[in-house]
Amino acid sequence: MQPKQPFHSGFIAIIGRPNVGKSTLLNALLGEKIAIVSNRPQTTRNRILGVSTQEGSQIVFLDTPGMHTPRNRLGEYMMQTVRDALVGIDGLMVVVDVTGVGKQDRQIVEEMSARKERKTLVLNKIDLLPKEKLLALLQSFADQKYDEIVPVSALTGDGIDELRRVLLAMLPEGPQYFPEDTLTDQPERFLCGEIIREKALLHLKDEVPHGVGVEVMGLKRISDGLTEIDATLYCERAAHKGIIIGRQGAMLKRIGAEARQDIEALLDAHVNLRLWVKVREDWRNRRDDLKTLGYVREE
Repeated sequence: MQPKQPFHSGFIAIIGRPNVGKSTLLNALLGEKIAIVSNRPQTTRNRILGVSTQEGSQIVFLDTPGMHTPRNRLGEYMMQTVRDALVGIDGLMVVVDVTGVGKQDRQIVEEMSARKERKTLVLNKIDLLPKEKLLALLQSFADQKYDEIVPVSALTGDGIDELRRVLLAMLPEGPQYFPEDTLTDQPERFLCGEIIREKALLHLKDEVPHGVGVEVMGLKRISDGLTEIDATLYCERAAHKGIIIGRQGAMLKRIGAEARQDIEALLDAHVNLRLWVKVREDWRNRRDDLKTLGYVREE
């Protein structure tokens, strides 16, 4: 009788500056979309936990907001979320965007290289960089103290299998923390709100998106095949409300239609999605508003 092989598991945090593709990378590693994606910085505001279970192993990913200098209470919360995610982890994945490696990226890479956990430096978006430039970039990071440097394209999937192999090798022996069919610890209500916010980020003008918050007021399963969802989009200025609604409601309808499609795929049910828009001035600096929208946890 063959001896039972030990199970390997661990928590791996995903770190990097805003807009380097951390959420796209998480989705690629999981093979499912649980984190919202946009081309705007600071898309992720909460710590997103994703779980990848294979035979004999389980990786628990902590996707974090982009590291930046906070300008409001929401930004302070986001950076505290990053610090919290680095406590008690087994491994670290630091992500940089190869198309725009700057001073902040190199500061993050150097700062994280001093940590004791096993570390992987991920060079993302290699599909957008000529090979000779990628080789020069690899060489520029050669003196950093990382166990592995892995070039990938989270968008095309290039290098994802190699990255998964590297991450599995980082795992210590440990228990199975979640049932094997678990993809995330986030509740359906949160995921639905994030999908709605993603569509708002996708379509709204530059001055609006960072001031948009989404509260799912109600999520009710009417039957096995139908779910009703009521959600409010909050903005900080009256002028932004008109932009979000759009001419004759066209923008809000577009956001709602695209969000409903993704939510139906998530819930595997028909969805009746009703959206409202309200002005909540300076909500990103108001603790009560941040708590209402899920950005401040109870003490």
